Amino acid sequence: MSGAGAADRDQVDGSGIRVAIVAGQWHDTIAAGLLAGAQREVERLGAEATVIPVPGSFELPVVAKVALESGFDAAVALGVIIRGGTPHFEYVSDAATSGLTRVAIDTGKPVGFGVLTLDDEQQGIDRAGLPGSKEDKGAEAAHAAIATAVALRTLRVPA
Repeated sequence: MSGAGAADRDQVDGSGIRVAIVAGQWHDTIAAGLLAGAQREVERLGAEATVIPVPGSFELPVVAKVALESGFDAAVALGVIIRGGTPHFEYVSDAATSGLTRVAIDTGKPVGFGVLTLDDEQQGIDRAGLPGSKEDKGAEAAHAAIATAVALRTLRVPA
């Protein structure tokens, strides 16, 4: 979470926020770590989550869009893309990133971006919120989505 300290993170009250966690299933270990981190953060902030598994990162945008159009206040998109020897990495990374950005803009609802684009497996393990990880990108994505949903809720309350 760039620019936000622990004190900022504790300020968010996610009560009443319904979150769809759209979780790519590719790479068991890293995907499970991302999901566990997102679920911990949703619970910590007092929001309510439903986990929707999808095969991989390419499928995240369409499922996030339908979830948000179905009444969820925010989506958290979790996925793992590891660079290989073909251009597949670039295509999937661009499709997931552009697609999720479009979903947020088209629906007017936040999408927490927890898609790891990695050069190697170790980078993912370091960021997945696993024991010994340096970062917890699943928790960060959930926090960003809920904090943004709370901000949008305050903007939409009639005066």
